[in-house]
Amino acid sequence: MTEKHRLIIDCDTGTDDAVAIMLAALHPAIDLIGVTTVFGNAPLTATTINSLSVLDLIGRPEIPVHAGISRPIVRKAMPSERFFKTDTVADPHGTYLDIPRTTRQPASTKAVDYLIETYRAATQPITLMPIGPLTNIAAAVALEPRFAEWVPKLIIMGGGHEVPNMTASAEFNIWADPDGAASVFEAGFNDVLMVPLDATHRALVTDKQCAAIGALGTPAAKATETFVTRRINSYEAMQKMDIPNSAPVHDALCVAALVEPDIITTKRCHVAVETSGTLTLGRTVVDTHHRSHQEPNADVAFDANADRFVAMLMETFG
Repeated sequence: MTEKHRLIIDCDTGTDDAVAIMLAALHPAIDLIGVTTVFGNAPLTATTINSLSVLDLIGRPEIPVHAGISRPIVRKAMPSERFFKTDTVADPHGTYLDIPRTTRQPASTKAVDYLIETYRAATQPITLMPIGPLTNIAAAVALEPRFAEWVPKLIIMGGGHEVPNMTASAEFNIWADPDGAASVFEAGFNDVLMVPLDATHRALVTDKQCAAIGALGTPAAKATETFVTRRINSYEAMQKMDIPNSAPVHDALCVAALVEPDIITTKRCHVAVETSGTLTLGRTVVDTHHRSHQEPNADVAFDANADRFVAMLMETFG
């Protein structure tokens, strides 16, 4: 039997993070050994409760959840207010997910310590997958200089080359803590995969596919239908996709790419994060033409196989 992919997910659990957690926890090729939480789609208290609630829903409460950092690593708050009002139809997440809310507490409130100690002690490779703001990872790098050496593979959901979503230049996860993100890309991780909006917007889930997933009837399938329907309604209201009545499920594509690397198409590039631009704060500067003459530091995904992605969701949640 092939060795399972050991995985830790670092997340700001809203709707797409929830689908990613379920896909990782239920996929037969993955051993999800832990979840760490960060502020982002909602305040830290909510992202932690949402993560615990998702694991309860699918019968995996033994997977530990460690709460992390509640604000950006340098700034007091995110750079500005979001362009939508929280908990309205335009909000693709909501503060709390529309599933039964857990009464459990996290395993700890020291996610950064958990990450450092887990990787210090690891005797087998563990992929680290941050799919929210990169604050916890930046803190681990700052506290333990060897942390980047210890992580064999880092899969980041974030950024955008041609496609932003928070501003005209920036994607939300990077924009929410640009200083933290910049330090992570500069840290010297050995193997970095960045899955930006350029790829996730090529793996849209339609309302019909969403209904087909829900019809599978399992707790994960029905929850996915709930979460993705909310996303579709939000995108239809605020940022219509090229395919009508569809939405990206960004974070889950990272999990799919761990299992099937060829589900995405990548290019080796140098990535830097803008931390001071008036118009470009939080932009991932992806050097696709090698104009900076800096060595590439990431594989950047530019395309994705939408049919294969949806098929994996159906296979796993069915």
